[in-house]
Amino acid sequence: MTYSISDVAKKLNLTVHTLRYYDREGLIPFVERTANGTRVFKESDVDLLKIIQCLKSSGMAIKDIKTFIEWCSDGDSTLQQRYDLFMEQKAVVETQMEELKKTLDVIEHKCHYYRVALDAGTEDVHKNNKIGNTVFD
Repeated sequence: MTYSISDVAKKLNLTVHTLRYYDREGLIPFVERTANGTRVFKESDVDLLKIIQCLKSSGMAIKDIKTFIEWCSDGDSTLQQRYDLFMEQKAVVETQMEELKKTLDVIEHKCHYYRVALDAGTEDVHKNNKIGNTVFD
């Protein structure tokens, strides 16, 4: 089965502009074109775009994603580099998750703080306990 650029954009919740940008940057070199230059995407192209989306959402730079795509084209000789790249990105994502967990902890604390204050009708309820006693509480 093949897809048009607009089909792929809808399928992956991307814009057509983004897909064209990825093409210009060399991230989807295998996408075929018709005689009049229209991009025709195969399922394997869509699968590659899902990997690109994953790497992009994890914070990887376009130039590094391009390197990964080039390594894929090089075949088995780059298996170690691709593995290392994903191990490094895994560590990046794990660090991001730890930071997000800390952020969530603060937000949960503040939700509790304000729920208690709302239930009491005043922030004064916190004056004699350690839930919050700064100007930002």
